[in-house]
Amino acid sequence: MARKKADVLRGTLDLLILRTLELEPMHGYGIAQRIEQTTGGAFEVSPGSFFPALYKLEQKGWVRGEWGTSENGRRARFYSLTAPGRKQLGTELKKWESVLLAIQKVLGATS
Repeated sequence: MARKKADVLRGTLDLLILRTLELEPMHGYGIAQRIEQTTGGAFEVSPGSFFPALYKLEQKGWVRGEWGTSENGRRARFYSLTAPGRKQLGTELKKWESVLLAIQKVLGATS
């Protein structure tokens, strides 16, 4: 039975991109692939939502893009996490820890 892929929840895509770039710089398609791999295929990020989010992060100064050559010899834009991006990643992680704790409390509540 095929597993249904989930849409990335609103507000989580920035966190997933920042966390992925914390590990190493990579090109846009590679970031989307890594997110899908890391989540075991649970999240599939569509280009229509992924690239606007990536560009928004670049405009905010949280990631930096530079042109380079990909593994297959094609020109690609490689993104890396900036110092302000690292700080924002910490902020985003704290927010999500709070959200997860609140959800766990609701799910664990008994009547």
